[in-house]
Order: sequence, then C-alpha cells, then structure tokens
Amino acid sequence: MPHTQAAAGRPWQHGSMAQQTDLSTFLRSRRAKVRPADIGLTNGHTVRRTQGLRREEVAASAGVSVDYYTRLEQGRERNPSIAVLESLATTLLLEGEERDHLFRLAAHTGNRAQATPPAPRAVRPAVRRLLDTVTPSPAYVLNRWNDMLAANPAGLALLAGLDEWPPARRNTVRYIFLHPTAPTLFEDWGSIAHNAVAHLHAMEGLLPGAPALQTLVDELSEQSQEFRALWQQHDVRSLSTGRKLLNHPNVGRMALTYEVLDITNDHQRLVIYQAPVGTVDHDSMMLLNLVNPSAETTAERPRRRSDQR
Repeated sequence: MPHTQAAAGRPWQHGSMAQQTDLSTFLRSRRAKVRPADIGLTNGHTVRRTQGLRREEVAASAGVSVDYYTRLEQGRERNPSIAVLESLATTLLLEGEERDHLFRLAAHTGNRAQATPPAPRAVRPAVRRLLDTVTPSPAYVLNRWNDMLAANPAGLALLAGLDEWPPARRNTVRYIFLHPTAPTLFEDWGSIAHNAVAHLHAMEGLLPGAPALQTLVDELSEQSQEFRALWQQHDVRSLSTGRKLLNHPNVGRMALTYEVLDITNDHQRLVIYQAPVGTVDHDSMMLLNLVNPSAETTAERPRRRSDQR
C-alpha cells in the first residue's frame, strides 16, 4: 500500500538535475546491482562494504583508469567515447533498453543548456476520431510524461476516480501513486508502479532536464515514499503491450490486455485496452461505458466541426 507524505527537504536529489548528471547517477545505480561473481570476479576472504562492484573493479573490467571512471560517476567527465560506453555496458551487464539509455544519457551530458521543446497538448482531430472508432473499448491519449490529453468515456472510467481530478491534473503516474483508489484498483500495484517509474526514466534519457518531467518527479518524490524509492533505482523500461488485472469498484474484476501506439511527430501515445469477446472480462469492460458517460474526457474542449477542416 503506497504511503503519501511530504518529505523534509529533498533527500532523493543529490544536487539539482543540472548539477548532478543523469549519466553519473545511472552509472552508480547500475554498479550497485552487479555482483563480482556476475563478471567473473571472486571475493576471496575480503569483507565487502560496497554494494555491488567497486569503482576500481568497474574500471579494470572496462579498461579505463580508476580516476577516469571516478570522474564519470562524479559528473566531472562529460564526453566518454563510444568505445568506453561499449565497455561499460558490457561490464555493467546492460542490454536492450538499459544499454540504449546509457548511450542517450552520454549524448546529452554535455548539452544541459539546450532547451527541451514542450510536449504538445493538442490532440489532432484525426486522433480524436480514432478514440471514437475504438469505442466502446477503453482508450486514451498520453504525452511523454503520461498526462492524459484525451480519452473516450470508457478510458476515463477505467481509472476509477480520475474524473474527480481537473483535466490538467490527470496524469497516469500521478494517479498510480497519489490517488487513493489506485492501490486497490490494480491487483499487481507494485509491478504497475515499477513500470510507470521505469518509463519516466526512459523519457528522461530521451529528453533530460525537461521542466515538465522535473516538476512531476519533484511532486511525486515529495508526496510518495514508494515513488521516491523506485526513482532512486534508475530502472529503465518502455512498454508497448501488456496485461493488467483490475478490481474496479463499479464493474468488478477484469483482466485486460493493452497496446500502446506511438503517434508520429506528436510525442503522444494512444493506449487501447481489450478483452476477448464473449468473456466475463469483456462484459465488465463494456460496462465501463455506463459508469459516467457524461464526464469531461479531455484536457481541452473538443474542436468544432468547422475547426477540423
């Protein structure tokens, strides 16, 4: 069960995002997760005070000096070569998304002053028509930070109680950690929460230092112990499909699969839920359309027909 409270100070931050590079923080977090035996090292009879690998072990395995690697972890070295990054990825057992995340962070490390373009909040008319097309299946549109920009009635009703928040506050990660209904709605709340935070870290690698992300992270870190702990793990994950078990207060228990479709050039994603026709899960999903069909379902008023030409 998540705990929400205001934190004294900001213990999750080691300096500001601009002062402490995301690359250095990510390297430290990955080093702590690798055991010496994982890369063929033996402990002997030495008592280890460091969780995971020591800096000198990473440096030796990656073929760089201890001083150089220390500077990387401290944010004092900002231009690692591709060869060094490849070696570090191998040593730290990074694969797939984590490896890509390392390279993205390294590419952005020296460019902190570059402005991050704002994520567009406007949802194109064609995308709104898609929401209507997939109805009665639940569907909604999210931006990079998981703000809900638009939804069909079932999509809004799926996250029970989200309609109680004003449209500008409707963010699925905020809902997971701060809404009192979320822990009972999601049967596997822990996994849902972990994936949500890992997604934000993936977005951080794509556009580090983005004000919208920093604002959201600061808010959730102050108000949720669970978010703060998960954020410090620096896990990285982006999901394009999956399955959720929900105990919905209005329609009961249901198992739904979902697909995430990227909307080209808009930095938005269309999330669609479904269940096999003829099943209890599908029947429950259909009932979502009767929960509150008159609720305001978008962060902006729908455009008039004349505006869509």
